Amino acid sequence: MQSSFLETIRARRPSRRLLIALGITGLVLLFSFVLLYARYFGPVTPATIPATEFIVAPDSEFETIAQELKAGGYIKSMTAFRIAYGTRGGMSDIKEGGYMISPSMDAWTIGELLSRPPYLAWITFPPGWRKEQIAEHLAKKLNWTNEQKMQFITVDTAPTFEQIEGVYFGDTYLIPSDQAPAQVAARLRDRFEEAFAPYAAQTVEKNVTWTETLIMASLIEREAAKNDKHLVAGILWNRINDGMRLQVDASLQYIRGEEGNWWPQPRSEDKDLESPFNTYKYSGLPPHPIANPSLDSIEAALNPADTNCLYYLHDGNGQIHCSASYAGHRANVDRYLR
Repeated sequence: MQSSFLETIRARRPSRRLLIALGITGLVLLFSFVLLYARYFGPVTPATIPATEFIVAPDSEFETIAQELKAGGYIKSMTAFRIAYGTRGGMSDIKEGGYMISPSMDAWTIGELLSRPPYLAWITFPPGWRKEQIAEHLAKKLNWTNEQKMQFITVDTAPTFEQIEGVYFGDTYLIPSDQAPAQVAARLRDRFEEAFAPYAAQTVEKNVTWTETLIMASLIEREAAKNDKHLVAGILWNRINDGMRLQVDASLQYIRGEEGNWWPQPRSEDKDLESPFNTYKYSGLPPHPIANPSLDSIEAALNPADTNCLYYLHDGNGQIHCSASYAGHRANVDRYLR
């Protein structure tokens, strides 16, 4: 009985030949997997190569990004990258910006890196914003703390009092996420100086200072429509030259602006606000720019229209109407704003 049991066990035990065959098959499959991995998912180069910036442009499609990775020599196979990135949870959420990757990384590592927030963030803001607005936008994009946001806003980040506003050029930037607020401010100022350089000679020719040009351009940026900046410039310079108060509503908005509403609708009582920026109360230009102007506004400040108008308003359609007299201005108010 015992002998029969042992014979049954031996009969069911895999033969040595079968075990060898299974082992060989396993090795072949493992070797094939390694070859497949190396050919499609492995790094482009086994040598250690320092990571470089790979830029994902705004609104880039996933397929475009994969093609650029392949063309740039970062991955061996677009299909393998799709699989590797797909395991991260999707194929449509690569954030625009700059990433540090290397051809020494495999497809899985690159997929992991591209699923994280980018090292370099695309940041765009338009002309006409004040510094606090820019700070809020930067804080959201760069994940700044409130302390970092305040560091950007404070005077300490500006080399001079005149550069508190007006020199943080509205444009598109690619900014490192770990760059200090003061460095970001310097980057924006450098871009402004580069853009403003062609106009420097004109300020000398027009016998106006760099600061006066910027202050006037900031008022024009907030007050004028796109197609009437030169006319608004001519009217405001006329008032300066005649010793009149500028009476610019945008200056009242600058005084009252606060988080959540940086450019509030002016009220009649705002004209009595005590502030050196109140152009209804004090003659001349404000102490420094009230916003960051576009090059169009700088161009208008330096090349104002030749006009005898001293007053202006915009109707409900944004069309400007100007007058050389206060009586004419009142008539325009009755006609276009009532």
